[in-house]
Amino acid sequence: MEQGSRWIILVIKLAAEPSRHRVAVWRELRKIGALSLGQGVWAVPDVPVFTEGTARAIALTEAAGGQAVTLNASGRGPEDAARFQALFTAARSADWTEFLADCGKFDEELAKEIRIAKFTLAELEEEEQSLERLRRWHRDLTARDVFGAPETAEAAKRLKECAAACEDYAQRVFAALHEPPGETT
Repeated sequence: MEQGSRWIILVIKLAAEPSRHRVAVWRELRKIGALSLGQGVWAVPDVPVFTEGTARAIALTEAAGGQAVTLNASGRGPEDAARFQALFTAARSADWTEFLADCGKFDEELAKEIRIAKFTLAELEEEEQSLERLRRWHRDLTARDVFGAPETAEAAKRLKECAAACEDYAQRVFAALHEPPGETT
């Protein structure tokens, strides 16, 4: 059977209160990129990258006294498989669009720091942490983008550009910290 034609369907039932349990399960499923099909019904492609996340969601559900049913599913025909794959890819496209927007914010922040000549180690550390957050996010999105959303290549390119911009900023910080007093670059 070709990739994309097999799905895991999770049917989650939790008490309305306290809501923290439903929120914890919802967060876990969103984190792994599960596709919401309706109230308490989620789907992920039947590939190994989703195994741990679905197990965590099931464990959270059961720990909260709820019920989780896991079903193996496939479409009744190629059009169903294509529709599911399109829905899943559209959700990944939305994730990539958000990622690309954050890359833009990162670039804007670095440009501002350069414009105001804020070349401190503390600021550099903050920018490096932001870049590392982008790298982790990119890694996570890449792992769950099993069908290859159209934005994938652009996201990889933008991440490399962000890394290069951060390296440029690091060089500027280093130069500013090591220039003799009274001189400016």
